[in-house]
Amino acid sequence: MINGIYQGSSRRDFLKGLGSVAAFSILPSHIWANSPSGKLRIAQIGVGGRGKGNVASLVRLANMEIAALCDVDSDALAEMSAQHPKAETFKDYRKLFEKMGDRIDAALVCVPDHMHAPITKLAMELGKHVYCEKPLAHNVLENRELRLMAEEKGLVTQMGIQVSATIGQRMTVEYIKSGLIGKVSEVHVWSNKGWGRDEAALPVATNPVPGNLDWGLWLGVAEERLFREGYFHPGQWRRLLDFGTGTLGDMGVHIFDTPYRALELTAPKWAKSHCRQPNGFSHPESVKTEYQFPSTAYTTKSLKWTWYDGENGPPAVIPGFNDDGQIKLSNQGCVLIGEKGSMMMPHMSGPQTFPKELIRSVPRPKLDPIDHHGEWVDACLGKGAARSSFSFAGPLCEALQLGVVASRYPGEKLAWNAKAMRITNNSDANQYLSREYRTF
Repeated sequence: MINGIYQGSSRRDFLKGLGSVAAFSILPSHIWANSPSGKLRIAQIGVGGRGKGNVASLVRLANMEIAALCDVDSDALAEMSAQHPKAETFKDYRKLFEKMGDRIDAALVCVPDHMHAPITKLAMELGKHVYCEKPLAHNVLENRELRLMAEEKGLVTQMGIQVSATIGQRMTVEYIKSGLIGKVSEVHVWSNKGWGRDEAALPVATNPVPGNLDWGLWLGVAEERLFREGYFHPGQWRRLLDFGTGTLGDMGVHIFDTPYRALELTAPKWAKSHCRQPNGFSHPESVKTEYQFPSTAYTTKSLKWTWYDGENGPPAVIPGFNDDGQIKLSNQGCVLIGEKGSMMMPHMSGPQTFPKELIRSVPRPKLDPIDHHGEWVDACLGKGAARSSFSFAGPLCEALQLGVVASRYPGEKLAWNAKAMRITNNSDANQYLSREYRTF
């Protein structure tokens, strides 16, 4: 059992049954949201930073209401409460669920990565549908547990991959699946963001906890430590091993999404990272990570996958694509190299083919606009499905976070057995697939 959060089975028993749950489950009618108003009643947990964006996306929808707000930062909570005075407010998510359990249908979780799984598990254990910001969880095991729990309980879930609803992303998926560039042999994905820290150690000096922050609740299940300005709240936690997943685990979600989805990939065979040596507390500022994925109907017999971030991203040259460096790459994006040509999709933009004539040779897919939050709300109310459910997001984030683990062993290929959830050639590395929770 992980801190008692998953009730009804032990952690060991849960892992024994990893392969026993169907990849997709049909939502039983009794679990559809059924509020008196006919609207989906949502509790939003985490209302600062990205939380503001999520609230803004929700309030555009007529078929939902925000029933509760929760944040460990009293300033952020007060600001959002002023905009939504009818919503009850909490600083502890556990008290929210205890008091509002019969008055909410769903939860939107938008907190630092290390608390995604604890909050999401509790919400799902109580039968609540969940939208969770990316990445789905903080480590490989948590991703697997969240997926299986959602499928077992038949809940409507969505991870915050907003790009998955865009016309550009969906066009790229359609073109790849149609065989426009042929079977794909290589994928290159990158981000120029460097969400890590390369100093040797945390500074010795500490700072008083800001008066607006409940530090113990912010730490949650993470090990206790002293506060340091500029390292934790409100935003720098993404760079730290215990709280975030670095650029690869975070922005990688958005940028892996398109090729991973289009090629219908599963778990990688191995991952290998090239970066600085571990410092014990933070992710590297710049990483290059290689993967090999099993073939699918849309790939050649082997698929080479390379991620670049920080100073490595974007790469100046991708062999076989822009050998002379004349094709300039956007700050974030992906390139797929196929048998008939190549396709580039800059992040949050539309696809381009090389040669250019390829994309002009076929009709443009006719795609209707999709609201990423709206399709989740609709699905919770029994209409349609969410395209980025935990059934998709879980395996995607498992693959990403295997690469994050590889960054602790620079230059070493980590062989992965997804069914057994084991790194088979480095027993020491398996300790980083999960973590122990602090009781708080």
